[in-house]
Amino acid sequence: MKTPRAVPATDQPSPSQDEATTGPPRPRGLRHNTRWLMVFLCFLGMTVNYVDRATISISLPYMTDDLHIGPEWQGVILSMFFVTYALGQLPAGALIDRYGEKRMFAIGGLIWSLVTVGTGFVRGIGSLLFARLALGAGEAPAYSSCAKSVSRWFPVRERALANSVWDNGARAGTAVAAPVVTALIAWQGWRMAFWVTGAVALLWVALWLKAYREPSARGGLSAEERAYVTAGGARLEENPAEETTAPEEPTVRWRDLFRHRTVWGMMIGFFCLNYVIYFFITWFPSYLVDARGFDLLKLGFYGALPGIVAIGGSLLGGWTSDTLLRRGWSVTRARKTCLVCGMLFSSVIAFAVLVPSAMWALTLLSVSYASLAFSAASVASLPADVAPTPRHVASLGGIQNFASNLAGVLGSTTTGLLLGFFHHSFVAPLMLSGALCIVGALTYGLVVKRVEPLRLTAA
Repeated sequence: MKTPRAVPATDQPSPSQDEATTGPPRPRGLRHNTRWLMVFLCFLGMTVNYVDRATISISLPYMTDDLHIGPEWQGVILSMFFVTYALGQLPAGALIDRYGEKRMFAIGGLIWSLVTVGTGFVRGIGSLLFARLALGAGEAPAYSSCAKSVSRWFPVRERALANSVWDNGARAGTAVAAPVVTALIAWQGWRMAFWVTGAVALLWVALWLKAYREPSARGGLSAEERAYVTAGGARLEENPAEETTAPEEPTVRWRDLFRHRTVWGMMIGFFCLNYVIYFFITWFPSYLVDARGFDLLKLGFYGALPGIVAIGGSLLGGWTSDTLLRRGWSVTRARKTCLVCGMLFSSVIAFAVLVPSAMWALTLLSVSYASLAFSAASVASLPADVAPTPRHVASLGGIQNFASNLAGVLGSTTTGLLLGFFHHSFVAPLMLSGALCIVGALTYGLVVKRVEPLRLTAA
């Protein structure tokens, strides 16, 4: 019987604690900071991604008469996206690791843009359901592509802030979609809204293919920036399209990743975090109207506040994690401090149902959403921090994102069931959300022991 051999933790040495906090100084000038242009392209991609995702939610009330969609079908139509989006995370991560984030993000963008344009031509429930399934599959590579890009372009001490930048594309896209899509519907109807937002996505694909560079390619980095990011642990030398495994080196199977408690901790923790975030995406407007008596004007004004505050929370979370690293904290201590503290603070969502004032409730909900976003910056950094080789970063991102998007399906359904059982009271749904925040904090604190490259073995 062949004795299993340890697979090296990384294809290139992981930075020591000293290297992660010292090394070459941060280069100055735009020419020596190409990595920030790359993460801005990722931010634009995620913004367009969420605009296209939100177009159906805003357009659906205007589509019902034209397409004869009854109320019993509306929830099904909205949920179909999450079926293929969640299931698509697993193969998308593996394909990104194999073929690279530039290629796979562009393919995904091409699919979701064409599907969005095509949704403007649907004539019935059947074609609309198919479009929603296809949209979920097309958008699946986005998250892991961005996480993979940051792992290759950024040193460890800048990853959390970089991840918070592109992750805020989700909040920016949601915020932009409401006025833009509403204006398009008022101008030329709901079909035009899909045609325009889909066309914008096609323009982003063209920009991505033109402007995004491989960090290891000629002209990708200046000598100063290369020295800075390499010393800090960036995995820029990987070229997925040309990468091969040495014959004597055992291949690490994808399913071997599930043998580690760290991976399960990442999945459970992100599930808890996203369960609460999806409350803000799905049921939050209904809470303000039904439980707090907001009219349409108040909903439009105050309903945007938690999302705006969350953008600041995300950037603060990334800056805090990276600052702790630069001050000499270990990766484990810096990441887990931000993860646990953010999740614990987000549990104040449970108290929103106890305060008599609507403004106090809105304040607590804003603090909760911002705290979730604070943690999310470190969540997005975990795949690069714990991947055993550069070929596993996107795979790990897909695994934890698969678990998190199960929360999108289960969370929306569970909240609806609880509202029906408790006579439209939001007490039980928000108490459950607060409890899951604490479960998430305990998971990141106790199940995830060390944030370091996994040590895999293969037979």
